[in-house]
Amino acid sequence: MDITYLGHSSFLLKFKSAKVICDPFDKSVGFSLPKTTADIVTISHDHKDHNNIEAVSGEPMVINGPGEYEIKGVVVTGLTTFHDENQGKDRGKNTVYVFNADDLRICHLGDLGHELNEKQLNELDGVDILMIPVGGDTSIEIKKAIALVKKIGPSIVVPMHYKTKEHSSLFKTKAKLSEFVDQLGIEPRKEKKLKIKKLDLPEELQLVVLERYAK
Repeated sequence: MDITYLGHSSFLLKFKSAKVICDPFDKSVGFSLPKTTADIVTISHDHKDHNNIEAVSGEPMVINGPGEYEIKGVVVTGLTTFHDENQGKDRGKNTVYVFNADDLRICHLGDLGHELNEKQLNELDGVDILMIPVGGDTSIEIKKAIALVKKIGPSIVVPMHYKTKEHSSLFKTKAKLSEFVDQLGIEPRKEKKLKIKKLDLPEELQLVVLERYAK
């Protein structure tokens, strides 16, 4: 399968049997979502920079909350979490998604705003690739993100939801990617697209920074 970064917290996951788009965004982020089609769209929470379903063409199955779903050979599990450290009282709920297909286990944390408890961590056991917010502010801070990476123990971590020069002023208080990279202390592998098979997974944690696809 392969993973393309569409920007912000949005990715295109292309499995053998289906295409998945996570957290499609609107123009408030400062740039547009590329023209895309999908079989499945997952929404971590109902904020406009994560729930722009209308931007995705085709007739995708939209998953907007916890539960277990199987669509075109992709098993999707949504786990209830929160967008803040106050049980959702500040910013509401957040759904973490785990995708199982092509012998891989991939996790998208959405806008997770708190540390995970033991039960939640157990539900993420065996994750191969972890997509994690690293910009802080409205999601977990960098130090907590790094601690969470170590607890989950993926083979590959892919950062998302950080400030870039293309982002609008709405995101000016977010941290830059370089801050996460420096604190994690792992030399990043930069790719336009991550093409991966189970046999290709590294033995030690690998940081993959994906270039935003903007066509």
